[in-house]
Amino acid sequence: MTAQPFVIVGAGLAGAKAAEALREQGYTGPVVLIGDEPDLPYERPPLSKDYLTGKAERDAAFVHDADWYTDHDIDLRLGQAVVEIDPDRRTVTLADDTRVGYARLLLATGSSARPLRVPGADADGVHYLRRLGDSDRIKAAIASSERMVVIGGGWIGLEVTAAAREAGVDVTVVESGDLPLAGALGPELARVFAGLHTEHGVTLRTNAQVERFTVDGSRVSGAVLADGTQLPADAVVVGIGAAPNLHLAAAAGLRVRRGVVVDSALRTSNPDITAAGDIAEADHPLLGPGVRVEHWATALNQPAVAAATMLGRDAVYDELPYFFTDQYDLGMEFHGLVTPGGYDRVVYRGDVPGREFIAFWLRDGRVVAGMNVNVWDVGEPIKALIRSGQLVDEVRLIHPDVPLDQILESEETR
Repeated sequence: MTAQPFVIVGAGLAGAKAAEALREQGYTGPVVLIGDEPDLPYERPPLSKDYLTGKAERDAAFVHDADWYTDHDIDLRLGQAVVEIDPDRRTVTLADDTRVGYARLLLATGSSARPLRVPGADADGVHYLRRLGDSDRIKAAIASSERMVVIGGGWIGLEVTAAAREAGVDVTVVESGDLPLAGALGPELARVFAGLHTEHGVTLRTNAQVERFTVDGSRVSGAVLADGTQLPADAVVVGIGAAPNLHLAAAAGLRVRRGVVVDSALRTSNPDITAAGDIAEADHPLLGPGVRVEHWATALNQPAVAAATMLGRDAVYDELPYFFTDQYDLGMEFHGLVTPGGYDRVVYRGDVPGREFIAFWLRDGRVVAGMNVNVWDVGEPIKALIRSGQLVDEVRLIHPDVPLDQILESEETR
């Protein structure tokens, strides 16, 4: 009898890296990788960064070329949606009623863009950015537009805004909060990004809500805010967040909260099923229970742990959350986790007005997160500070002449 395969549902970065990890960890049995998109598995950062701006070709987003899947004996099934999981029979059912049995199952179903439900939102020219085809359409819209309205001042919204401004498009960002990125970074660093965009000619409309879109024929022509302000637009990009795709897991009876609940080995409430990427709400050895992070690094790094767990080996996912952005002449990397009320102050090393600095979020004198802005090769010492959980000497922390890797030295060793 042929052994049942290891099945991966979701052919994005997490799914492709899981297939790769299974082979690297010595698994020689059948692997089936199923995705509902027609494109080869790809990474999402280029969609709002280098591919969108024309600095990279489309194929550069792919995790592997087509030959890799053939060479590694991966049964790659694209353009096929999984509609049901039956944990009792250990099968998944596709939209065409095909059933695939599994010995172990990994869910890497990712997230979907949150829709904006206002009149006119279904008009031509209203875009979301989640998939490769979305990036193609927004790229074309930037090339053909003079005025663009971006709804939402999160990472996607601001990266699209930067790309559009660099192409000469007039952009207005509509943000419901006091500042863009305040939820992700807190108000201190959110002001840095607000200033960056206004200096590059972006109009920021904060504490604002979209009431409806105006439509000319079938095409969007602008946005009307709740206060009556009318914003003409040739194109609109909506970036108001993403929702994890949990319906398959929930219908299969897996434990679901904000995500699919998994332990530190990425094992779900069913021992034969693991989860990774955007949907995984994981116990983290350092950060505690219920950590769910919708960033590229999670989809990149969790699959190796999920693969080990599928193979019955001991594994723990303990990587710190990480993300990065490039906007205009600002590049940054972020390590750690910032939550409302999760820190009590932010301190800086370097030149904040010149946007060449490191920011540290502190709680009770300990570093909980760090962000380097146009300062490079400092990720490892920043992570070491966070992982240590130790009280830090703030004077030394912010002093540019004290190497970061010496901050944790005790008085006795200095």
